[in-house]
Amino acid sequence: MKSSVEQLDPTRVKISVEVPYAELKPSVDEAYKTIGAQVTVPGFRKGKVPTRIIDQRIGRPAVIQEAINNGLDDFYRTAVDENELKPMGQPEVEISEVPGLDGTEDGDLGFTVEVDVRPEIELPAYDSITVEVDPIEVTDEDVDAELEQLRTRFGTLTSVERPAAKDDFVTLDLVATIGDEEIDTASDISYQVGAGTMLEGMDEALDGLSAGETTTFETTFAGGEHAGEQGTVKITLSAVKERELPEADDDFAQLASEFDTIAELRDDLREQAAKQKETDQGVQARDKVLEHLIETLEVPVPAKIVTDEVERHLESENRVDDDEHRKEVTEETERNLRTQFILDAVSEAENVEVSQPELIEYLISASQQYGMNPNEFAQMLDSSGQVNALVGEVSRRKALAAVLAGATVKDTAGNVVDMEAFTSAGDDDDAEAVDAEADDADEETPEAAEEN
Repeated sequence: MKSSVEQLDPTRVKISVEVPYAELKPSVDEAYKTIGAQVTVPGFRKGKVPTRIIDQRIGRPAVIQEAINNGLDDFYRTAVDENELKPMGQPEVEISEVPGLDGTEDGDLGFTVEVDVRPEIELPAYDSITVEVDPIEVTDEDVDAELEQLRTRFGTLTSVERPAAKDDFVTLDLVATIGDEEIDTASDISYQVGAGTMLEGMDEALDGLSAGETTTFETTFAGGEHAGEQGTVKITLSAVKERELPEADDDFAQLASEFDTIAELRDDLREQAAKQKETDQGVQARDKVLEHLIETLEVPVPAKIVTDEVERHLESENRVDDDEHRKEVTEETERNLRTQFILDAVSEAENVEVSQPELIEYLISASQQYGMNPNEFAQMLDSSGQVNALVGEVSRRKALAAVLAGATVKDTAGNVVDMEAFTSAGDDDDAEAVDAEADDADEETPEAAEEN
C-alpha cells in the first residue's frame, strides 16, 4: 500500500491511497464467505456456494464493493499512522479506482480521503511566560464575610407579614403560558428572592409582593422545547420568610465550631480565608497562563468542526435562527478548540500520562459537580463512550500545571509567587476551571468525535 498527503489548509488534509489487489484479496475472500452464507442457491448448502456461482447470481462488482467496504477503514487508518496524522471528525472518502471487477486479480484500489487534522503548534519556552496575580491579603472584612457565611448556615427561617424583598425566602405557585397555551405549572416552589436562578424577570416581579397576592410578568424561556420563546408567567405568593441569624458571640462559637470563644473562631476563619486566597491566587495564575497561551499562539481551527458543533448546539437549544447567539457560540467553540489543541500539544511535548488513581480522583470530583454517585457517573460515561474524553481532560489539567510550574508568577507588588504547592497538588478543589475552557458538560466535544 502507498499513501501520500496533500495539505489543503493548516487543519485539513487530502490523503491519496493506492492498495494493490493482493492486499485487498483477504477482504475479497471474506466478502465471498459473507455473501455465500447469506444467499440460497439450489443444490448448495449455505456457506458452500462456489465463488463462480456467487459471481453469476450476485455479481462480481457486489463482491468487490463488499470487500472495499470491509477493508477501507483499515487502509485509511494505516495511511493515517504512516503519515503521523491526528485526524478529527468524520473523513470524506472518494473511491477513484476499483480493481478486480472483470474477475482478474490485477490493478489497485485507489481512493482519497479529506479529513480535518490537529494543527501543528510551536510551543514557547515556559520560563518566557510571566503573569501577574493579586497578593494574598486577609482583611477584617474577609473574616467578617467568612463569619457571615457560617452564621447563615445556622440561620432559621421565620414567616413575616410584609412584602417580599431581596434575600427573602418565598413559597409560590407558578403558571407559564405562551399565547393561550399553558406550557407549564408548578406548586409550592421555594425560592430566594434575588437569586436569579429561575426565570428572567421573576426577581423583579416578586419584589414588593405580599403573601396571597398574584402578579404576572413577561419572560423569555431559557430551556426546554420552548427555549428562546416569549411567554407570560403568573405567580401567586403563599408565604414570605426571612432568615434570622444567630448572634456572633461565644455561644455561637461553641455551637458552630470546636472553639470556646468568638475570638478563637475568628482566628481560625482568618486562616481559612488565607488558604482560600492562596487557592484563588493559584487559579488566577493558571487562568492567566492559559490566557497568555491562547492570545500569543496562532492556532487555526477546523472550520467544518466548528460549524458542525455550533449547529448541533443551536439545534439542541432550538435557537438555530438566533444570529447573535450563533456568533457567541461560534466564538466559544473556536476558543474551546484552541484551548484543547494547545494543552494537547503541551501534553504530548511533556509526555503526560494519566494514572488510574488520577482518573478516579477526577471522576469523583466531576461526579460531585453533577450531584451524582461516582459509580453511576462512571457507568454513564462508559456507556456513552466518554471515558477517553475524561482522560483527555485530566491530561490537559496536568499539561497546564506543567506550563504554570515553568512560568514566572509575580504579585502586583513585584514579589515572585511560588506555585509549587499549587501545581503539585493538582488543584483538586477546582477541577472545573480547565474544563470550562474545554467543553460544555452537557455536550459532546469535538475531542469525543476524534478518530481513534
